Amino acid sequence: MTDANVAAFDEFLHGWIIRQRNYLDELLSAQQQQQELDDSDRRNLLNRVLYHYGQYYEEKSKIAHQNILLLFSPPWFSSLERAFLWVAGFKPGLTFQLVNKTLEDLSEDQRQRLSELKQETKMKERELNDELAKVHESMAGLPLVDMIRSHGRVCLSRSFMAEEGTVPSTVKETLENLVTNADTLRTETALRVVQMLKPAQVLNFFVAVAQLQLKIRSLGLDKDAQSENQG
Repeated sequence: MTDANVAAFDEFLHGWIIRQRNYLDELLSAQQQQQELDDSDRRNLLNRVLYHYGQYYEEKSKIAHQNILLLFSPPWFSSLERAFLWVAGFKPGLTFQLVNKTLEDLSEDQRQRLSELKQETKMKERELNDELAKVHESMAGLPLVDMIRSHGRVCLSRSFMAEEGTVPSTVKETLENLVTNADTLRTETALRVVQMLKPAQVLNFFVAVAQLQLKIRSLGLDKDAQSENQG
């Protein structure tokens, strides 16, 4: 079952990444034609990009229900991508880093609202970290030495993955709920940020998100390939 789940998601991710590159090309083209771009065309593109991300989380939720442990050490990611994982995904606070780095035309009102949302998000991140710590404490007798790392980052060892049957169903359910809540925080944070931005700013933000993700994936795959060749 696990092999089938991995193969299915790996195939989905391969197609999703291809579409991600295509969307980045569209976003860059729209970015270069900001003055001539029709508002309806811009909205259409941004809505399609949002739907694209929604598809990812829909497929991810299926994997979470089938085998939640896979999401904590996903074999479809490179070692570099896995190093960025926080509760089986990116840390919501990364959204604010990208906005501040990418958008230089934020108004004072936007900066204030973003700052308030950032503090709210940090508080929710801490709550999820506390829940993860409780899970870790409850499983002290199992081989989970590396389960929780700094800042709530989670990584399940391959030996633990091989002993899936040793994990109580109640713990799996707890982990699934944690990932669901973390994904909700990720998506809600991004959507609330988008709602605070002007259409042109959203366009620039989506460009930055896609470029960062694709860059990390490319670097990670290259690094893993080099390591395998050296080994």
